[in-house]
Amino acid sequence: MDTEKQIRAVCERFQIRGEYRSFNLLSNGHINTSYQVFFYRDGELKDYILQKVNTYVFHDPIAMMENISSVTEYVRAKIKQKQKTAKRNVLHYSKTADGKYYTIMEDGGFWRCCRYINDSVCFEYTNDLKVVENAGKAFGEFQVYLADYPVKDLHIVIPHFHNTVMRFDTLRQAIENDFAGRKDSVQEWIDGYMALEEIATRLYRMQKAGILQLRVTHNDTKPSNVLFDKNTLEHLSVIDLDTVMPGLVACDFGDAIRVIGSTGAEDEQDLSKVALDMDKYEAFTRGFVGALCSSMTPAEKETLALGAVAMTVECGIRFLTDYLDGDKYFRIHYPDQNLARAKAHLILSRDMVKRLDEMQKIVEKYCK
Repeated sequence: MDTEKQIRAVCERFQIRGEYRSFNLLSNGHINTSYQVFFYRDGELKDYILQKVNTYVFHDPIAMMENISSVTEYVRAKIKQKQKTAKRNVLHYSKTADGKYYTIMEDGGFWRCCRYINDSVCFEYTNDLKVVENAGKAFGEFQVYLADYPVKDLHIVIPHFHNTVMRFDTLRQAIENDFAGRKDSVQEWIDGYMALEEIATRLYRMQKAGILQLRVTHNDTKPSNVLFDKNTLEHLSVIDLDTVMPGLVACDFGDAIRVIGSTGAEDEQDLSKVALDMDKYEAFTRGFVGALCSSMTPAEKETLALGAVAMTVECGIRFLTDYLDGDKYFRIHYPDQNLARAKAHLILSRDMVKRLDEMQKIVEKYCK
């Protein structure tokens, strides 16, 4: 079956009304295959996002969709308590005739469909502090809406996702195995990460000790996972909810800072360019903490900045582990890219450790 015939067959499963017109393959996204599909109805074009889920990455896509549909409907109900419609502020997934939010085609393909949010835009990268702040608001409000959601009801779609203790153990195993014969050439960077093990694993150990509570977390809080109004740049909706599951608020905050707050690229070659951009840090914190502060526990407030260190180190050691294993997990576009990523993350982590008190004071500033 060619692509268009398959898309039309999937759309029929989701009972999309109107006359089918066309589709576009969307290039953004590295895991699932996404299409924008157009239908003519009520005198105008209506568009939808159709996605074929990567079941190699997500081994239990039904559990994933149960998380997504439950969370989005919960958020929708909360928003509609405050305003007339939630149409542009939360994703809306279509159902099949048998009431499911997904369909499995004859070839085994796992598909889902949601409405396109009109006049929206997202940013892979931005220096606009208004956008940065509004990204913080979007992720902060997402957690506010879900603050009383029964987190125990969520499926664990990726086990041990932010288990930093396990990540360090995995790095040690990669060092011992040395499958690619690279250990001796990167000892400086191995030693650098090992020196940060105590501070990077602190959050996880606090959670296991019951000091920090599990919440509903997004777990992929990069700015490209927020839709903004293309005219006002106000935040509309958090998207890409595949990794929604129990987690720590500091991890969502920290992962966003890792991505949005660095002065260099993820794989920056000139390490003198890598540091924490404090203007971006403060803008994101202002939005995130401003939205969420009243819902956080004292322990969560006290460890929020620590989340940036933990997430940056965690991601860095994952890159280094993959480099030692021969680049089997992360996609690379040139030799030694994973090593470049690991180096940049270590430099950023060290800068965060130096600035940790300053970072925490900014959190406290917006928690007043």
